[in-house]
Amino acid sequence: MSLLALYDPSLRDRAERPALEVETPTGLEHFTFGELDARSDRLSQCLASRGLSRGDRLALCLPNSAAVIELWLATVKLGVIFVPINVLYTAREIAHIVQDATPSAVIVRGDRGADIPHEVAHWDVDELLAEALQHPALRPSVSLDDDTPAALVYTSGTTGTAKGAILTHGNFAANARALVTAWEISEHDRFLATLPLFHVHGLGNGIQCWLASGCHMRLTERFEHQRAAAWFAEYRPTLFFGVPTMYVRLLEMPVEDARALGSTMRLFVCGSAPLPPQVLDAFESRFGHRILERYGMTETLMLVSNPLHGERRAGTVGFALPEVEVQLRNAEVALVPDGSAGELWVRGPNLCAGYWHRADATAAAFIDGWFRTGDLGIREPDGRITLQGRRSDLIISGGFNIHPREIEELLLRQPGVREAAVVGVSDPVRGEVPVAYVVTDEPLDAAKLERALRVDLASFKVPREYVRVESLPRTALGKVQKHLLTA
Repeated sequence: MSLLALYDPSLRDRAERPALEVETPTGLEHFTFGELDARSDRLSQCLASRGLSRGDRLALCLPNSAAVIELWLATVKLGVIFVPINVLYTAREIAHIVQDATPSAVIVRGDRGADIPHEVAHWDVDELLAEALQHPALRPSVSLDDDTPAALVYTSGTTGTAKGAILTHGNFAANARALVTAWEISEHDRFLATLPLFHVHGLGNGIQCWLASGCHMRLTERFEHQRAAAWFAEYRPTLFFGVPTMYVRLLEMPVEDARALGSTMRLFVCGSAPLPPQVLDAFESRFGHRILERYGMTETLMLVSNPLHGERRAGTVGFALPEVEVQLRNAEVALVPDGSAGELWVRGPNLCAGYWHRADATAAAFIDGWFRTGDLGIREPDGRITLQGRRSDLIISGGFNIHPREIEELLLRQPGVREAAVVGVSDPVRGEVPVAYVVTDEPLDAAKLERALRVDLASFKVPREYVRVESLPRTALGKVQKHLLTA
């Protein structure tokens, strides 16, 4: 099915119902489902008038706003491939995605256009929305099906530089059906959305579950823990998706506010990084709710979830979702028995169609219809899965992926740095943070290194500490033994 078949019970059948309220500098903007449908129809006609058609890519580097949702719906209707870019990225990081995806244009606001490579068009979102109002509210007549690409989402994954995962209409639809069913999301829910929509957690889970269920959503530009108590008290949501960092911050809330917040809630969901068991227990004690932890990837959307009804066991991510198959295999790709550690291999309608223009990476990750996640885990006899770490050295900080190699290469460009290794260390708020170990010719000037890296790295990728060492521990074959750096 195309995503429109999933969305139309909300966009058309619930056209008069309140659908969305969005925080803006001047107050809340309110939209019905019908208004969103019409506005995105006009925007799709506007994009078509600018030359976009099925299969073209349209990138955007925008914070959460109604415009992002309208653009998502417009590109879905037009068959254009939506390419979200992290708003924290620097010009260098944006350039990699733009050069790889080759979009027709990048949509930005204000002075962000200066960060877009000069050879690529950049369109101001406010000008585009104003122009769209001059077009008729007619849905494009475009052939769409399960296999039609809907988005190109870039991920560092578990290897190398960022790769574009091709997510189809069928991928998003299967994911939405599974989550709405498993978590019993309905039109009666009230969903507080604070996750960034450039990430699949916000886009692939939040937006899809909202549109598929027809519930009401409040969208904020970002999560701000200082304002969380007021948001919950004013909006009185029943549903919230977050990452561990958010739940750590919510624990700072006074006990009486936490209890009041929990009284209106139905479900808290956590993902994108492991949730420390102590946070799970502390949150339940303070808010009266046990967070539901789940597991997924950019390339696969959601795979595994703790149950809505039943035990949500600390340290586990639960059971395979409907239509998802999970196997555990060893280094020789043989199946391992329950209770033994192995790499998670997964299969289902949620798997992406491969990596954009990366036949080598696609062939390495997809084998006979199965996707190799690179994550290690154990399955109990009842089917419950516990993650045991990652085969790669990927760092997940506050829900964002950080690949050490990117940072190491930038460190090695700095004068006097002879060797560099970046590892993730445990952090009570962000889960993990990057720490750099460097071999230098002169005494370490950490402030100078940090200033240099901030030019080319998003803030969440910048190491939180720089440690000078005489040498990096290596194997006989010269491979750096990163685990010895933090021992």
